[in-house]
Amino acid sequence: MDNEMKKAFEKHLTQLNRCHLDGTKVKPMPAEERQCFAREQKQMTERNARVLKANGRLRPYRKVSIDGRRTVYYTYDYARFIQSKQQYYLEECREHRRAVVKGKKIVRDERLHTPKVGPWEKEPLEADPGERAPLQRSAYDRLEAVKYAERWWNDYHPEYHQFTDNCTNFISQCLKAGGALMHGAPDREKGWWYRQDDWSYSWAVAHSMRWYLSGSRTGLTATEVERASDLQPGDIICYDFEGDGNWDHTTIVVSKDGNREPLVNAQTENSRNRYWRYEDSTAWTPNIAYKFFQIND
Repeated sequence: MDNEMKKAFEKHLTQLNRCHLDGTKVKPMPAEERQCFAREQKQMTERNARVLKANGRLRPYRKVSIDGRRTVYYTYDYARFIQSKQQYYLEECREHRRAVVKGKKIVRDERLHTPKVGPWEKEPLEADPGERAPLQRSAYDRLEAVKYAERWWNDYHPEYHQFTDNCTNFISQCLKAGGALMHGAPDREKGWWYRQDDWSYSWAVAHSMRWYLSGSRTGLTATEVERASDLQPGDIICYDFEGDGNWDHTTIVVSKDGNREPLVNAQTENSRNRYWRYEDSTAWTPNIAYKFFQIND
């Protein structure tokens, strides 16, 4: 990176950090992303929460030059120290971003979107006879599940396959670390399981996991509840960003804020201690739907 571009990105980093502190607008950002920060500022006020400090760093990993414009792909890792009533916590996140540089100026900068899953991944799981039987609970160690979520939220365990959209694969790993029992192999459309080179749809696909958690009666089982505040660390939230019946994302509760509302860890857009509603996400829409699952232990 030449000196001119380095100076431009140093200035831009300062602006990004300030934006995550108090919502100050960053001019090269698209309107969609500025709206995220506006929603978050409103949310912070409603929660009686505030960001006390924000810091970040960026790392370019790809540069493309076409017709005098340079496009830089980079990661932006930030941390925010947040007060929620009388509680304090550290939120962390990794964003993948793309900046367009013309001359000495960054003329556009945007958060990169993750791809939607394909139609073949949208099929609900077929219930097997065991899932119609009375509920059989298995021991679930919430502490171990949360410890795994804290260790691996921004890294990838070498024993597992890594997906482009890795959110549900990561959550399944957390559940397995907590001792949740796998079953259903080798049928990918049944149960919840992982083997070295194969796995159930419910292990890796958000839509399939949501329906698995609603219906499973053996192995890993869960109880749906009405309110996010009813969840405890180790429980699961499923997200349908468009409200169209296609479930897109999965997170695990790792702690609570000062209002006893969940803070979650997730991958795809890797994040730690993120407020559960995801109003700071460009994927959020007014039609968003949530499902709250207490893992049976």
